[in-house]
Amino acid sequence: METVIGIDIGTQSTKAVVIDSQGRILTEYSQGYRVDTPRPLWAEQWPDTWWQAVLVCLRRCLDHPGVNPASVKGLCVSSLYGGSGIPVDSEITPLHPCLIWMDRRAETQVQWVKEHIDLDQLGDITGNGVDSYYGFTKMMWLKAEQPEVWEQTRYLLPPNSYINYLLCGEIAIDHCSAGNIGGIYDLVARAWSQEMLDALGLDRNKLPAQLVDSGSVVGGLLPSLAESLGLRSSIPIVAGGVDAAMATLAAGATRPGNHVAMIGTSMCWGVINKRVDARHGLISMPHVLNSDRDLYTFGGALTAGASVSWYVDTFCGEDKAAASEVGSAFEQLEPPARELPPGANGLLFLPYLMGERSPVWDAKASACFIGLSLYHRRHHLYRAVLEGVTFALRHNIEAGTQQGVTLDDHLIVVGGATQSDLWMQIIADVTRMPVYTYQENVEAALGAGLLAGQATGLINLAKPLQHGNLVERSVPSEDAARHYDKLFTLYCQLYPTLKPIMHRLNSNHKSSE
Repeated sequence: METVIGIDIGTQSTKAVVIDSQGRILTEYSQGYRVDTPRPLWAEQWPDTWWQAVLVCLRRCLDHPGVNPASVKGLCVSSLYGGSGIPVDSEITPLHPCLIWMDRRAETQVQWVKEHIDLDQLGDITGNGVDSYYGFTKMMWLKAEQPEVWEQTRYLLPPNSYINYLLCGEIAIDHCSAGNIGGIYDLVARAWSQEMLDALGLDRNKLPAQLVDSGSVVGGLLPSLAESLGLRSSIPIVAGGVDAAMATLAAGATRPGNHVAMIGTSMCWGVINKRVDARHGLISMPHVLNSDRDLYTFGGALTAGASVSWYVDTFCGEDKAAASEVGSAFEQLEPPARELPPGANGLLFLPYLMGERSPVWDAKASACFIGLSLYHRRHHLYRAVLEGVTFALRHNIEAGTQQGVTLDDHLIVVGGATQSDLWMQIIADVTRMPVYTYQENVEAALGAGLLAGQATGLINLAKPLQHGNLVERSVPSEDAARHYDKLFTLYCQLYPTLKPIMHRLNSNHKSSE
């Protein structure tokens, strides 16, 4: 049986999957690791950690009795958003850790851009705004703060581009990863923007000249690696792309209007479309499928599932410690929370526990409960947290619709949040959309495998696949939806009202450290 391999390099683990011609997963393996945080707001990783994890995952998958290495036709790599990219020298040796998506050290560069660059022009060219999330601000930080590294840097490579080089010896960057850098990529021309590179003081020659579609073959597997892994020499290495877009593809998003919410530690809602307007605060890049014509536009909350975990760990820690099984605290909270009316009897939660990304883009934003009284108990706050994260989801969806995007009339949700029936119902009620989920675990590695299958002729993505079972989980209740409409209006007023206080608290906290 012919197969392909999909690999996803994530922030906390790498996963590999082997799939067949229908996109069904035959085996999978993941290897965990940590993010280096040498200072507050810094987040970086050395690429060798990723490479060693890739090799472990490949070997474990290929050792599975149901997989014949000789029948593997190709592989594709998805990866976390690598921010600055990996600075490598002329020998493609890493010079500095990669400043990944969650790194916030480039706030000085963000302020410089806001003061010196025409932000309307930046948005018109790149389809994106300015924030320390974006790779171009992190590149500016490297140039300013690590000049010796900058001087030696030959290329700045996204994680999947670097791994692809180790696999096949070729340097290329896919349009999806290039577009996600923001600031220096022309979203209309599908090319580097010399105009913005000059304005930002960044070097064009440090960016790979070869820009390719995510589904394009970059090169063939090196003979030495093929022998080591037991694979056939020169099997195609497919370019790949950013994990959020890959996971959206895995969830079945292949044409404009398809949209998917991924809710795990963070939340990412993305839609396939054809044009963008950066003024609404979302992030855009070419999609991993049909990247010459389709765009992937997404917005995200930094702490989604993380807000729920924080609440349970902080307020229900004793219950968790005393429980005989993991998840007991959730099992105790969900039934009484399900009995509460929308709004948890007058509570709202703003889920900005680590600042916030779209559409507010404020690293100094903070979280809060409002409406607390002596009446409220733990299950009230638990439901308010679920609702607050869901309001953040709707906030991003509405930013997308303001761009003129016509969405499918249902929402697909993937990730750990799908384990909660209550949360799925809240999402349906808040968004006024039926919610669908997959019975299987749908992740970015599967999306990478699907692209590998298409590139090698094993899979036709223009046809319906049988790689998962999509089921309707919840439908909106009109009564609940009307109540949530009113609460969402209040939710949207909270941040601008509290912003000055948030910023003063942030400044006072830093000055007292």
